[in-house]
Amino acid sequence: MNPFVIILIGPTGVGKTAVSLALADQLPVQAEIISADSRQIYEYMDIGTAKLSVWERDEPPHHFIDILAPNEIYSAGEFCDEARWEIWEILAMGHWPIVVGGSGLYVRALLDGFFQPKISNREIQAQLKQRIEAEGSWKLHAELVKIDPASAWIHPNDAHRIVRALEIYYAGGKLPSEVRMYPNDPADFIYRIIGLNMPRPALYERINRRVDKMLEEGLIEECHCLLAMGYTPELNALQTVGYQEVFQFLGGEISYDAMAELIKQHSRNYAKRQMTWFRKMNGVEWFDIRAQDPPEKIAALLLSYLNISPAD
Repeated sequence: MNPFVIILIGPTGVGKTAVSLALADQLPVQAEIISADSRQIYEYMDIGTAKLSVWERDEPPHHFIDILAPNEIYSAGEFCDEARWEIWEILAMGHWPIVVGGSGLYVRALLDGFFQPKISNREIQAQLKQRIEAEGSWKLHAELVKIDPASAWIHPNDAHRIVRALEIYYAGGKLPSEVRMYPNDPADFIYRIIGLNMPRPALYERINRRVDKMLEEGLIEECHCLLAMGYTPELNALQTVGYQEVFQFLGGEISYDAMAELIKQHSRNYAKRQMTWFRKMNGVEWFDIRAQDPPEKIAALLLSYLNISPAD
């Protein structure tokens, strides 16, 4: 059996995870899930990214969760290369890949292909490294931020990325933040894109309840732990809805109630941006679902629509 890849997308809070688990349970062969979530790739960020527990990820097997520390950088291009390889491994075993996620750039990279333009000059790179040693990374970081304020997410101690960003500017004449990835080599596997949507009032209510649950489960304590491990709010991974607002609260900038309301508001805004992105994608087969629909029922309807015979 050589199944097509199921791509399951939709806004945060719509229930993609629960539906993917129900799909995996009902498929006629072993399923494996590829997470296309740009934040679940990071360790220690569990509650704020709504990760499944470690044992829940064992069956079905999950990929691309907890693969990096929060101070590491991972690009959509890297995800494209590694996720495609993983998908072909899954297909080769006769298993059924399900890609699940709300990170539109990751999904687009996987399906359309991306590459990063090569801008390199060894002489300039060597000069920058010498300056790092002589002047310190913080001074070159200030220089970088003055040139390109959008690169401020790079940590002042991250000499490697500071050198690389300045190399792009001095060698290529481009702002590092403007060096984008461009389409290249569409996916060479068969896939169907299923989009889950829900009436906005119901979706927003689910998002609000989800935020309350995260706070009850210990989101603030999780942020305390991240700080104690030396991870700072300026890191790219932590420039994320839920974490930034908690860090503001912990820093005494806002009250608890203001923090909770901001997380809800920013999560709703994020869901709206996700839908704007996904609506522009070609080939998405949309399903309007209701908040009260059990994931098992939604999964059964999807299997019927996809003409897949469920497991006995």
